[in-house]
Amino acid sequence: MEFRHLGRSGLQVSAISYGNWITHGSQVEEEAALACVRAALDAGITTFDTADVYAGTRAEAVLGRALKGQRREGLEIFTKVYWPAIPSGPDDTATPGPNDRGLSRKHIMASIDGSLRRLQTDYVDLYQAHRYDYGTPLEETMEAFADVVHSGKAHYIGVSEWRAEELRAAHKLARELHIPLVSNQPQYSMLWRVIEAEVVPTSEELGISQIVWSPIAQGVLTGKYQPGQPPPAGSRATDEKSGAGFISRFMNDEVLTAVQQLKPLAEQAGLTMAQLAVAWVLQNPNVASAIVGATRPEQVHDNVKAAGVKLEEGLLKQIDEALGGLVERDPAKTESPRNVRA
Repeated sequence: MEFRHLGRSGLQVSAISYGNWITHGSQVEEEAALACVRAALDAGITTFDTADVYAGTRAEAVLGRALKGQRREGLEIFTKVYWPAIPSGPDDTATPGPNDRGLSRKHIMASIDGSLRRLQTDYVDLYQAHRYDYGTPLEETMEAFADVVHSGKAHYIGVSEWRAEELRAAHKLARELHIPLVSNQPQYSMLWRVIEAEVVPTSEELGISQIVWSPIAQGVLTGKYQPGQPPPAGSRATDEKSGAGFISRFMNDEVLTAVQQLKPLAEQAGLTMAQLAVAWVLQNPNVASAIVGATRPEQVHDNVKAAGVKLEEGLLKQIDEALGGLVERDPAKTESPRNVRA
């Protein structure tokens, strides 16, 4: 496993991190989830990413049980705050209140304690703002994060899907408050490159790394979705709980046909298409780690082989030529909800 520094901090993370957004607590049974975490640990992954909102808080709880007994100092555990994290299930009838979402001091303070309880740990290594909150003063948010760090409940602060100007404003406050803002967690893949024009240059200037999610474009870049054919039964594109809404933007014949052109390029590099996709995002020097998920242990073992792979410039150019104008590059696609109190 390759390890990279997170921002300009001393914290090192595994270049492949394990995330449980749409698997633990929802898509797969707990025993399968535990098997995937064991596979990640066996493969050298030390960095685990989750969020309080995933599977209605169940994802954090599953990850906490899966990592119980591991040497805590040898792990980097990340979680997030912003969305309502209300337990969901047949016996749960609670509905979110006005203070159950966003980045107010009240919500942050309640959320960190809930996350630590479910994760069965005294601290998280990285506490991330899951989106930007336009309904709360940034000063209030950053002061609350500072108290979380200074109390020892988190070591570092990060954000997710923030724009360049939002990163710059938060970084200034973080410096004044003496807390380490070290990361941003955006969507990033061969097909989705909206961070390249503004977010990455700003992050490089400020000493902030990217921890990227969906490096294989919700499975599209594996090549399993064929143009002119319905999605395979049980695949993510057929299951709303598994992110069908996210994948729909790529589910057209033009994109799927272009993706098929990547297969010989992957073979040329001695990689599977999934490995090629993960290795591609890791070529960006501002990317500290690529988050992969799994429903089966063998998927973990396959993806980790992308760590440390160096793709030749000629191959990168061929990838760009194959995908052409289908790549999304508009910086405006990085956005947070404007009506957080609605």
